[in-house]
Amino acid sequence: MNEILTLTFYWLKAGHVIFVIFWMAGLFMLPRYYIYHQEAEPDSAEANRWIDREAKLRKIILTPSLVVVWALGLLLAFSTGAFLQGWFIAKFLLVVLLTGYHGYMAGYGRKLARGEQPMSGKRLRLLNEVPGLAVALIVVLVIVKPF
Repeated sequence: MNEILTLTFYWLKAGHVIFVIFWMAGLFMLPRYYIYHQEAEPDSAEANRWIDREAKLRKIILTPSLVVVWALGLLLAFSTGAFLQGWFIAKFLLVVLLTGYHGYMAGYGRKLARGEQPMSGKRLRLLNEVPGLAVALIVVLVIVKPF
């Protein structure tokens, strides 16, 4: 099994990076969609269009990308023995947190669809920075491998 993974390592890596890009693009877009949704008149045609857009973003891009990122990332980690390396453990924890952020934002979208708005636009704008910070840290860990 390990030989097969070694032979396909670069394909796994390319797929992983491609789907990380898709996932991050979606995570950058989702809070922005929520901001526009909250600024729309409640129960208006515009608000309903945002509900539809948000659901499509989650179902077509975000969730499938998340699943592929995890699957390929775990295969890569297994094939390289990364589970015992400090940089990988830190990266893994950041990806777990980013996955939690994904879940939190998906839950927030369901609240918005029900007409609830528990957060201000300002707070959503701040939350929009979370994926960027996480990605910056993850890239440094993967490229520099500081520990």
